[in-house]
Amino acid sequence: MSPVTILYGALAADAPPDERDVLIEVEAVEAALKRLGYAVATLPVSLNLQHASAYLRQQRPAFVFNLVESLDGRGRFCPVGAALLEETKVPYTGASSTALFMSSSKLLAKRLLKLCDIDTPDWRAAESDAAADGRWIIKSVWEHASIGIDDDSVVDACDVTEMLAARRKRLGGEWFAERFVEGREFNIALIENTNGPQVLPPAEIEFENFPNHKPRIVGYAAKWQPDSFESMHTPRTFDFGEHDHPLLETLGGFAGHCWSLFECRGYARVDFRVDEAGRPWVLEVNANPCLAPDAGFAAAAARAGFSYDEVIERIVNHVSHP
Repeated sequence: MSPVTILYGALAADAPPDERDVLIEVEAVEAALKRLGYAVATLPVSLNLQHASAYLRQQRPAFVFNLVESLDGRGRFCPVGAALLEETKVPYTGASSTALFMSSSKLLAKRLLKLCDIDTPDWRAAESDAAADGRWIIKSVWEHASIGIDDDSVVDACDVTEMLAARRKRLGGEWFAERFVEGREFNIALIENTNGPQVLPPAEIEFENFPNHKPRIVGYAAKWQPDSFESMHTPRTFDFGEHDHPLLETLGGFAGHCWSLFECRGYARVDFRVDEAGRPWVLEVNANPCLAPDAGFAAAAARAGFSYDEVIERIVNHVSHP
């Protein structure tokens, strides 16, 4: 049997930490697959797809573990890896190119959620759209990993137009404003079972000792600057009191609906804010979330009693067959 192949986006020499994180995923998944008895090859892919296409057609791997999160540093190309595998008819892990496209575009995802009566915060995509009173958070349409999100991202309605223009000028790409939900933040991870998705233990991101003026958000510093205040004061917890159990059940139910709506496969994560009245709002649906051993998905799986190898094996058991 040909070695299985791990497909991931090729990196520039000066790639930032959020992009280089995929190398940690590749190393961890490769080691797990080898412990599970597979011979493993790795294949970085760029926007020049000819090399990867030729490799896949010639080598015909038993399956591909798809870890493509971006190409050329751009998240809008996240679905291209799955599309290439569908075109070459190679079995692969995780979500389809369609599911990745629907979930990678935050605006498309929000429109779909709204059409299906799943609460998601209101948004404004154009600078000409008037924002209602209150606070808003400026986000990238395509880039994930909290790219471009810091304290300055949370603005009053009167500053939305100016901040959208500033983000586009400084960072490029597409941006939108989302109504900021004051409250708690939760991540619900799901892994595929024989009869559908299994909801893993819910996680809450706590905002410890945040000054009153500081927005309670998981920004870029919290994720990628380990010595920052934000990183050191946003721990993940799986411990809840009985009074939270009804809320957690509700979040798990919504996450399952999102799994079906976005046609997720293998594994996924849904991010929520819960407002001060206890109402959940879906922020993002993450098909193929990060599988680094120190990331939230692996932590939730460990809390459920899965070893890392068992997580990878479960994902492999649900490869697609184009």
